[in-house]
Amino acid sequence: MDIEKLRYPIGKYVAPEAFTAETITDWIKDIETLPQLIKTEVDGLDATALQQTYRPGGWTIQQLVHHCADSHMNAYIRFKLALTEDNPTIKPYMEGLWAELPDTLDMPISSSLHILEGVHARMAALLKTLTADQLQRTFIHPEHNRTQSIAFTIGSYAWHGKHHLAHVKIAKAA
Repeated sequence: MDIEKLRYPIGKYVAPEAFTAETITDWIKDIETLPQLIKTEVDGLDATALQQTYRPGGWTIQQLVHHCADSHMNAYIRFKLALTEDNPTIKPYMEGLWAELPDTLDMPISSSLHILEGVHARMAALLKTLTADQLQRTFIHPEHNRTQSIAFTIGSYAWHGKHHLAHVKIAKAA
């Protein structure tokens, strides 16, 4: 398998031209079910298996699980900022450096599985309540130098979860 296919096994996120209610509902369902899907994939993996990577130079399964918790906590906060402030500038974070910190490298994944379960339950509950106007609320993402809507971001994080779930599956098969 070529390196680009390993990096993006489900392809890159491409937002649809229009965000339909059905699309948003499907994405929220993806967000809601991700913690259980990840938990199922990592259940029973020992310390050695958790150190498998999905590609040369890629993160380990352990790092992927911790990264999803870190990233999706940030996503939840970004949604709440966009809902309570007018087009706020969010704080990006250095995800590659976060993946090298001791809590990511040394801690068991159980804490991040719990974080994912709680954050995704809260995130899905919040997102299900949003009106069409609220879905259009925005924030500025300085790392990408763009303004993005909540609707766009829901799709992005639904994709993000499936993207890293595919990485876990690839690493397990390696």
